[in-house]
Amino acid sequence: MVGNRENQSASSADPALLEAFKSAATSIISDNLQRLPGANLRPFHRGGSMAGTAVTVRTAPGDNLFIHKSLELVRPGDVIVVDGGGDLSRALVGEIMSLIASTRGAAGLVIDGAIRDAGEIARSDFPVFARGANHRGPYKNGPGEINVPVSIGGLIVSPGDIVVGDEDGVVAFPQAIASDLLIKVRAQEEREAEMLLSIREGRYRGAYGH
Repeated sequence: MVGNRENQSASSADPALLEAFKSAATSIISDNLQRLPGANLRPFHRGGSMAGTAVTVRTAPGDNLFIHKSLELVRPGDVIVVDGGGDLSRALVGEIMSLIASTRGAAGLVIDGAIRDAGEIARSDFPVFARGANHRGPYKNGPGEINVPVSIGGLIVSPGDIVVGDEDGVVAFPQAIASDLLIKVRAQEEREAEMLLSIREGRYRGAYGH
């Protein structure tokens, strides 16, 4: 980590695009990104998908000072994406910070690290994705950086990327490719819907493997 940096947030994504991607499965989005990007994080909230604009945070393992700072920047529709190095020794976010993000209009939290208050978060519809849970609280010493490119379990996320999450995990991609990507996603959804119908009706002839 270089030091302490707090950069301005990138432009927010088009709300209509975000709403459209909220109904798209991460698996199908991933298929149309050559199945390369993706983070193996799991949802801790009650259920429901997430789509928003990335506000990125890189923090020292087990330290959440710069996550608190990012909450002062969050806008409606933002997803706070935290590179905590995958460290599970201390929770970076819990019920209080999740509620702050939710009441400020954030679309969700993505934590490459641990959370706590997992029971309360599990009873909430506010999207929270993380690597694990741990009751131990964080340090608040820094260092950290806000709105720099980060790595979330091997998924590179840049400030302003569109971040989508569902039961299968999290994927992110640049706003610049979002419109074309959505067209491909919708086309695959139609193909798969027809394939599922053909299976149910006994018409399927093994086309899926070709």
